[in-house]
Amino acid sequence: MKVGVVGAGGVGAACVLALAARGSAREVVVVNRTRARARAVAADVRYGAPLSPRRVEVRDGEIEDLGGASLVLVTAGVNERTGGATDRSDPQGRLRLLARNAEVYRALVPALVDVAPEAVLLVVTDPPDPLTELTRRLAGHDRVLGTGTFLDSLRFRVHLAAAAGVDPADVEAQVLGEHGTSEVFVWSGARIAGVPVADALAPLGGWSDERRRAIEAEVRFANIAIIEGNGASLYGIGLVCARLAELVLGDERAVVPVGSHVEDYGVTLSLPTVVGRRGAERVLTPALSPEEAEALRRSAEAIRRAGVDAGLEQAAAH
Repeated sequence: MKVGVVGAGGVGAACVLALAARGSAREVVVVNRTRARARAVAADVRYGAPLSPRRVEVRDGEIEDLGGASLVLVTAGVNERTGGATDRSDPQGRLRLLARNAEVYRALVPALVDVAPEAVLLVVTDPPDPLTELTRRLAGHDRVLGTGTFLDSLRFRVHLAAAAGVDPADVEAQVLGEHGTSEVFVWSGARIAGVPVADALAPLGGWSDERRRAIEAEVRFANIAIIEGNGASLYGIGLVCARLAELVLGDERAVVPVGSHVEDYGVTLSLPTVVGRRGAERVLTPALSPEEAEALRRSAEAIRRAGVDAGLEQAAAH
């Protein structure tokens, strides 16, 4: 099956590399505003593609070459460093990028729908939650996903596993709501091999309010820490996108925390979601503590408010 990657900057290139390395798709088409950039990224990955576990064709193209794609990853737009979204004390966080990137999407999404009307659209650009909502309106269909808090949840699992001295694969833990500063850590449902995380960590001296706050800060600001050291946060999201491509193309119906429109909240945010051939097949409602439920409500309101402040309604209407 064909996958398109629109935007060949750092994140887009990381997505192309992960798709090829995992053998997630049969064909990957890279599109960029500057064709030379797309050509270079495609060539660089193509030379290593023979080492993929499955045959993968990687090539560059224009928007028109995305015809017949089953999935299109959209990574175009201003990143966190360029957009000034790397201040830990800024409550807006990634939402600061919305107005500028909404303009990119307003021009891009209708063109994608014209050439690939049956494709699932995966929003990777920050901030993914309001941009996914905008994309849904511009596309006129619900086959739209945002990467949401999938990566945040993986980061949460990694830090909990480090605290417990176990494999992250044995940790079940989710971050829900906004992919940003208002995200919600579901501590009440966190488990290590089925054992509540508080019980698993207590004998190791790893459970305290202070340690809990430290883990939340490490996860919430992981992107900024990475940007400070590497200039951009690329590789984790690239791997997440490759995995999401596999869920869609293989109609796997696995449950992961990704962004889709949730009627109960009136916005796009992340909840446990069954992902398959048509994108978000079904959203599950998790059991939350009263504090977590209130935090999720506030997270939804932060996303809604950002859309209003950025003129998202007007951007969708034009």
